[in-house]
Amino acid sequence: MSAAIAVPQHKLSETPNSRTIEINDWVIVASTNPISSASECDALQASLGFPLPEMTFGSNYLSLEHRSSGWKMLFDTHNALKCVKKGELGEGDGGVKVGYADAWLKSRTDPGTNLPLPVTVAAKHYDWTYTMTYPGHHDDIASDVESPSLSMPWIDADPENPSHSIPLSELTRPDPILFYAEIPLFEDELHDNGSSNLLVRIRVMPTCIFILSRFTLRVDNVLFRTHDTRMYHSFTSSPLLVVRQVSGWEAPYDRVKRRLPNCNDLTPLTDANFIAKVLTELPVAESQQTGAKTSWRGLKTKLEVAVLARDGF
Repeated sequence: MSAAIAVPQHKLSETPNSRTIEINDWVIVASTNPISSASECDALQASLGFPLPEMTFGSNYLSLEHRSSGWKMLFDTHNALKCVKKGELGEGDGGVKVGYADAWLKSRTDPGTNLPLPVTVAAKHYDWTYTMTYPGHHDDIASDVESPSLSMPWIDADPENPSHSIPLSELTRPDPILFYAEIPLFEDELHDNGSSNLLVRIRVMPTCIFILSRFTLRVDNVLFRTHDTRMYHSFTSSPLLVVRQVSGWEAPYDRVKRRLPNCNDLTPLTDANFIAKVLTELPVAESQQTGAKTSWRGLKTKLEVAVLARDGF
């Protein structure tokens, strides 16, 4: 029988649209709201300069702040969508060239469209799949002083240091979950040609914090693509640090379809977890090098750490 896990002191609080946990000098806020209103979409679309996804949760975010160091990270819709490529796509952008792309773009940017989204800017080229490699961002906007977050940058992880990794054994233990949230940032059906979405999940356990931000793309009969950002913090790490793993994979549509448990049931192809499982189980030479032959720069895995406080500080 495994030893009992001691639960640290923590405080939970809620408002109608957010939940907060305070634990071990951390303040974590998960804000989940309805789909943005027309006026909110107007403002966001004007700021971004391209049409929004069909379901945009512009007020949703996940915020993490370590009070004693001042280190703060956020995941939010506006900053995520800022990572979508505007203009003509170039080498490394992972552009998906299919026959209906031009017609799809026209349907999303034509003022006469029947889609229930405001059109406030002239039609412009942009990545119609909303592909992004958004890993979260530091909350350093509008700061008049040197930001603590910027003074503790991400550095490459040391492969010889066990603390510079994400311990799957700890994350798969049946420890109590003190705090859990799913925060959708956007979703789009790509005009019935697939799906593109970004979802952030967090769980706080007695020993650690774990976050998974997952972008999933399905373009029917063309490709599947996943971009994951995993963040892990152990409350007992010394020095205090956060580990971040950023990974991207893709494969041709048929390559994933062949892995279906039942070839007559296509339902798993709409499941982000199934897609990610297949892509990560494929040989790296396929899923992170060849991919779907788009030359997408997101095809890689990078492990890095941010040191929040050093011993003796």
